[in-house]
Amino acid sequence: MADNKVKSTKPANKTPPKSPSDPAKDRAAKRLSYDSNSSHEGAMAGELSALEEAFRKFAIHGDTRATGKEMHGKNWSKLCKDCHVIDGKNVTVTDVDIVFSKIKGKSSRTITFEQFKEALQELSKKRFKDKSDEEAVQEIYKLIEGKAPIISGVTKAISSPTVSRLTDTSKFTGSHKERFDPSGKGKGKAGREDLVDASGYVSGYKHAGTYDHKVQGSK
Repeated sequence: MADNKVKSTKPANKTPPKSPSDPAKDRAAKRLSYDSNSSHEGAMAGELSALEEAFRKFAIHGDTRATGKEMHGKNWSKLCKDCHVIDGKNVTVTDVDIVFSKIKGKSSRTITFEQFKEALQELSKKRFKDKSDEEAVQEIYKLIEGKAPIISGVTKAISSPTVSRLTDTSKFTGSHKERFDPSGKGKGKAGREDLVDASGYVSGYKHAGTYDHKVQGSK
């Protein structure tokens, strides 16, 4: 009986148990590593956020169906003009068009944000020749970051002889002429209705006061 009890006894586990602090350390290390990577990615995103925002604003300009993820050649040229990437000396309109055609796909008519940065990198070499490649890219980014499309002013009214004739009160005739004084100012109610002049001894007498004026003038 004693032998059977001994045989049925399970051998003791000789593997030492893991320290309870090990899993906690592993999780902490992983969390620190993740936080570090996240903060680095966040910093990078923060640096490009102003550039991305400018890209989006120009990409949707004048196109209600645009999503802001891709930019047409017309808006690309406008961005380069409005943000002074084109200086007329080192970078011209032709340079901008050539770079756009070079960066975009063969069958595509638009560029993505990544292609947009490639195009800026190409132009930065021409725009800032006296700086290193990295400095030139940063300088061209500064020209664009936080910018938005410049909207043209209100269209000026075109002078037309017909319009001028219709608005010139000195040329009005009939009842319309009676509504304005010689200076062109409207008479208001007096110009729209026949008001009875009750002054003088005869109602509506047009020459009221002329007799006194003549008598006083002859003295």
